[in-house]
Amino acid sequence: MLQPILELMRGGVVEATHFGSIAVVDSTGKLLHSYGDPDTVAFLRSSAKPFQALPFVEQGGAEYFNFTQSELSISCASHETSQLHLDTVAAMQTKIGILEGSLQCGPHLPGDPSKLRQVIKEDIKPTPNFNNCSGKHTAMLAFAKMRGLPLETYLAFDHPIQKDILKTFSEMCGIEMDQVQLGIDGCSAPNFAVPLINAALGMARICDPRDLSEARAAACKKITSAMSAHPEMVSNHGEFDCELMNIGAGRLVTKRGAEGFQIIGLMPGVYGEKGVGIAFKVTDGDKSSMNDSLESTARVRPSVTLEILRQLKVLNESELQSLSKFGPEKILKNYAGLVTGKSKPVFHI
Repeated sequence: MLQPILELMRGGVVEATHFGSIAVVDSTGKLLHSYGDPDTVAFLRSSAKPFQALPFVEQGGAEYFNFTQSELSISCASHETSQLHLDTVAAMQTKIGILEGSLQCGPHLPGDPSKLRQVIKEDIKPTPNFNNCSGKHTAMLAFAKMRGLPLETYLAFDHPIQKDILKTFSEMCGIEMDQVQLGIDGCSAPNFAVPLINAALGMARICDPRDLSEARAAACKKITSAMSAHPEMVSNHGEFDCELMNIGAGRLVTKRGAEGFQIIGLMPGVYGEKGVGIAFKVTDGDKSSMNDSLESTARVRPSVTLEILRQLKVLNESELQSLSKFGPEKILKNYAGLVTGKSKPVFHI
């Protein structure tokens, strides 16, 4: 049975209801809290990016190409195509010795307002580096080139780097490879669907790799350190993932995914002795209102994330207040500035 996760009120009437499920798991696989069905199978979409970067980092790719922390962070990113993001991805490609045209993600318009204005004003035609997954694709090409593997087929399900990524993902999430359901992401790369409880376990282990091999544990720490140090590369200044990690100050990492998926990792000591992973899926996706002016185009994921962290007492009142434009409860206004209602989470874990 679907469970409501967030409601939008207009006057005293519930005008819209979003549904979803949540799993909170520690690094041993213990289910600490849940809401709805923690066994819900969902595609991670862009929330998979830290896992997709992991085998490259584990096999020494960051050192091989002398990637900076910023470059490693954007390898795990859904960036907004600011000029900083474009410059960083281009610098990575120079180090690797590849051309932008090798990316098979396709182009799209920037999410960064300043860059979008420039693109429109100067009639710039977006190129593959404009794709918010261009950092991930550049790292995948680096992984293939480091191993002397074909670049032209780097996205094929049977390409060695994609097989390594799937194997690593399944191991981190405690699920057999043949139980991971596969699909093609919006950027053309392979993507994974697993139960929320397994996705949360994988994130818990990225944050708390104490039981992993030395090489994998070191790679996990490099990824979480890079994301925490440079959250502006993971998304953009002012965007929810970036601002939450700024407030978290090394205590947590988070990565959004399309269609209402979000994954959050808590470092050991933040909520109990062990690392904790949180994964949730908004069943009906995450779109902005069509006739109310919201500060964020995602009206569900930020509010739900903050409500989970509030209930777990991971964020204090001051920290929650500094993120209040994202939720948990939001006052809704129309384009004339009139209050039309509110949105609020309606779950308890």
